[in-house]
Amino acid sequence: MIRAAYCLALALFTCSAWAHKPSDSYLSIEVAGDRLSGQWDIALRDLDFAIGLDSSGDGEITWGEVRGRHNDIAAYALARLTAALDGAACPLQATQHLVDLHSDGTYAVIRFEGRCAKPGSSLELGYNLFFDLDPQHKGLLRLQYAGTTRAAIFSPETARQTFELKQASRFTQFIDYGREGVWHIWKGFDHILFLLSLLLPAVLIPAAKHAVPHGGVIKGWRAVDEFKPAFWEVFQIVTAFTIAHSITLSLAALGVITLPTRLTESAIALSVILAALNNLYPLFQRRRWMVAFAFGLIHGFGFASVLADLGLPPDALLLALVGFNLGVEVGQLCIVSAFLPTAYVLRRTALYQRVVFIGGSAVICVIALVWFLERAFNLKLLVL
Repeated sequence: MIRAAYCLALALFTCSAWAHKPSDSYLSIEVAGDRLSGQWDIALRDLDFAIGLDSSGDGEITWGEVRGRHNDIAAYALARLTAALDGAACPLQATQHLVDLHSDGTYAVIRFEGRCAKPGSSLELGYNLFFDLDPQHKGLLRLQYAGTTRAAIFSPETARQTFELKQASRFTQFIDYGREGVWHIWKGFDHILFLLSLLLPAVLIPAAKHAVPHGGVIKGWRAVDEFKPAFWEVFQIVTAFTIAHSITLSLAALGVITLPTRLTESAIALSVILAALNNLYPLFQRRRWMVAFAFGLIHGFGFASVLADLGLPPDALLLALVGFNLGVEVGQLCIVSAFLPTAYVLRRTALYQRVVFIGGSAVICVIALVWFLERAFNLKLLVL
């Protein structure tokens, strides 16, 4: 049992390091006739790992160190991005270097241009940044042509993609942003751990104090007898979380309400801590949907920050917003659909009640505490 708990903790902690600071870059390209122009935001921490930016070795990357490596940064990045119109290569060259802040740190910004042999109807992009160093890395693309915007994700499996340069249909934009929503919830471990913390007790119900009734191997809890109450509990939690984050996602994406990213990310980590602690020291054993709704409002701002990085197409703003939000829900339902039947089958076992429920909640709490300290106080506690 102790060994199983240790393995669970190790697996979750390993995932937490990747989840807290996922390796993403943000690529924006606009096609106009035979010319390409774009901007590429790449995390300084990833560039430092790849080519070594911290020349002083003090653990801090200064503007001077970045400025002194502009040519190296551009050469490294642009060698891993290719573009072609109708099969004819479009050589890319850097035109400007900047830095920018994203929700997970400082990014180098490369602005570039490309001249193609002639205008074309098909753009082929090849993306191979960091795939040799981190197979989990993703490139988030925003492609603009003739006033329309499309979104796509580059991964080792989709390193080369072709886009038809024509007026994108509303349905195409909807599907593009829906796909981004699914991917975001699947890689957003803080959102997933918050939901799991609320869902873990769904197959358990409070027992008499200090009692260990039939179907319970931990004091204070016993397994549900039927699937229906567990399903209803999960339905309430997921519905409340969905409604709440949809409200703030929409308000933030439309610019009605904005919050500092550091505050939002810290509050999300705090929500995970409190949700996990509630499993260990219950305060809200009933009506946990209210907790899901309250903290779901905060998580909506986190979703909005990713959507802002992708960019909302001005000609189909509402459609893209709805598509992204529905994508988040689809990704979320996939996770819940896998969790609930498994938890129900294992609900009476010591594996679930002691290792998964108690041990898992404790590990989640520790992980979220590290996230909170890093985000709130700008510390670096996890070494990737």
